[in-house]
Amino acid sequence: MSLEFSAQAKQRIERLLTQYPTAQAALLPVLHLAQEEFGHLPDEALHLVADTLKLPPAHVFGVITFYTMFHRENTGRNELMVCTNVSCMLRGGYEILRHIEDRLGIKAGQSTPDGCFHLVEEECLAACANAPMMICGPDYYLDLTPPKVDAILEDLRRRWREGARQLPTGGSSTGGASGGPGTKTMIGIGPGYKG
Repeated sequence: MSLEFSAQAKQRIERLLTQYPTAQAALLPVLHLAQEEFGHLPDEALHLVADTLKLPPAHVFGVITFYTMFHRENTGRNELMVCTNVSCMLRGGYEILRHIEDRLGIKAGQSTPDGCFHLVEEECLAACANAPMMICGPDYYLDLTPPKVDAILEDLRRRWREGARQLPTGGSSTGGASGGPGTKTMIGIGPGYKG
């Protein structure tokens, strides 16, 4: 079965194309939209994006394999990106990463069996002054300690469970906090959270 963008996604792509000088310049936001729409970027999604933007599929593939925010396979609904670059490393970034791994029973690059979390080790997330830190969706979690991480994980899991009870069965969704199967929930305490 070939993938197709929803009518809403097609409208969003048309708006995006008016905001960029070329279709190639609009590639990153369209890839984000495609990942939101389909949950990840399998080959069919890459070809759909390439056809939609009239770009070579090899170029689209090269872009999604360069950036860590694009996923070829389904990941957990809450993607936890933990920084382990120099500032975070010096202030306990690896300890935070190991704490999350122990707490969730997974390693970086894996998802929890229930699909609630996907854990990623990142190089730099641009919040060095508040290391150690992580991102989930659009939210930055700063000055992390194991107790703060525990509270964040509990809150994210609670919200995920509440959203899961409201999910429609089957099909794909165009995203949102309580979107359908395969979409990521963009939730958290809020930008600049310091706990």
